[in-house]
Amino acid sequence: MSASSTGHAERARLRAAEEAAERIGTTLDARTTCTELARFVCRSLCDAAAVELLPDDAVPDDAVPAVEHTAADPAAAVARATLHRVATEGRAHLLEADRGGAPAPVSVPLLAHGHLHGVLRAARADGGFTADETATLQHAARLAAVHLAHARRHAAARRTALDLQRALLAEPGRPHPNVELATRYLPAERGALVGGDWCETIRLHYGRTLLVMGDVMGHGLEAAVEMSAYRSALRYVASAELPPHRVLRQLDAVVSRDDRRRPATCLLAQLDPARSIASFASAGHLPPVVFGADGSARLLAVPAGPPLGTGAGGYELVTGALTPADTLLMFTDGLVERRGEDIDASLSRLAGLRLPVGAAPADLLDEALRRLGGRHVEDDVAVLAARIRGR
Repeated sequence: MSASSTGHAERARLRAAEEAAERIGTTLDARTTCTELARFVCRSLCDAAAVELLPDDAVPDDAVPAVEHTAADPAAAVARATLHRVATEGRAHLLEADRGGAPAPVSVPLLAHGHLHGVLRAARADGGFTADETATLQHAARLAAVHLAHARRHAAARRTALDLQRALLAEPGRPHPNVELATRYLPAERGALVGGDWCETIRLHYGRTLLVMGDVMGHGLEAAVEMSAYRSALRYVASAELPPHRVLRQLDAVVSRDDRRRPATCLLAQLDPARSIASFASAGHLPPVVFGADGSARLLAVPAGPPLGTGAGGYELVTGALTPADTLLMFTDGLVERRGEDIDASLSRLAGLRLPVGAAPADLLDEALRRLGGRHVEDDVAVLAARIRGR
């Protein structure tokens, strides 16, 4: 081969490698990565491709490929023997042509750090693949395998954080029987890291109940762990029966002593059913909403002090009437915030809701989530609805 031909082949391989890096692994979703891999090889190397994924805990001897992901005509599932041979050899393997004389597809392992994630199968109508083309297939497969490893680690961390958060939120304190309560926690859609959203209820003396809505800044397992620490500290501080603004002041002082703590927003509402009043204080959190007897909503003007963990203090107390005909709604920002939208517009959309008259708090919550698209959002959503029971 001449020097010019060699240089041309090297430049072609370099361009293919650069294109693969740009097109494969654009997200942390395994299915998307498989689709991108198949699309890439079908663009210039083959006429049909299929990516067979193995379960996370599978070994080549006893694993059967999971759902296939294709960008062209789907290929048949890879047999056990083929998977075992590909994994053992760790290289591309030319499968036997079928009896009808169809071109033999090439099978390339998706190997990363010694772990087999699956197999790429590629075939084309005009015959086999050159050495350079096979090398490009192997490079694309290795690149996809690395991204698949990242995606699976990400998914495992997200499951751990989500399990922790659900376990903590599954055991909130019980309000007094004079308060009817409903809560919901909805994680963000697949692919996003779980956040530090949480809610809590704490019984106080004289039939009063403290309602809590908080949001630790950041996402992932660390945020979920921080949420647990905030929740424990709040329970301790609230046991002193202080008014909401002083609870926030004490909690801020406790948390700010540790520089490792992440800041968090928090909204407190102390319900006093005997007097039909509610007292509020906010540490940088969005204001609550009250739905009246006619189903209309109104935002409560609760001054938002600094987030917890800053040590700045400065929280204010707001007290107002809350009758058995009213339903209080407290929430984290995932319920209303939308990308590219001003927060005032987001809150106005919530305040413009008119929910069914006489609906129970649980039904009201579900209807609000449905109308606001809370089940298909980019961030976690924690929401709480409370109503004083009539005597």
